[in-house]
Amino acid sequence: MGRLVHFEIHVDDMERAKKFYGEVFGWAFEDWSEYAGMPYFGAVTGDANEPGINGALMQRHGASPEPGQAVNGFACTMGVEDYDSTEAKILKNGGKVALPKYALPGMAWQGYYIDTEGNIFGIHQPDVNAK
Repeated sequence: MGRLVHFEIHVDDMERAKKFYGEVFGWAFEDWSEYAGMPYFGAVTGDANEPGINGALMQRHGASPEPGQAVNGFACTMGVEDYDSTEAKILKNGGKVALPKYALPGMAWQGYYIDTEGNIFGIHQPDVNAK
């Protein structure tokens, strides 16, 4: 089975991206640059005993995504406990709204944002009362 086991977020400014993801989602970073042969920071996204995966921030090797272009890859979605407070952190730390909060009726709240590096990501708060 081809289960997703790792992700990479391509970034222009490593310190800016580490600050954004650290402040918004509480991620911790480990310098794996020596192994990768380029700026590469492992992202510890949560407790190893909980569902989810870890990933990395890696130095971008080309042009950043153009504003308004379609997603050219994968959009990762992070599970959150409080949608509105997470959105406030995203905006406070330089992120922008790509697709505003909407209900997945009877399931969750969902929305998409643009990080400080021009990448699109989602946030998802389970809520059976969403409508």
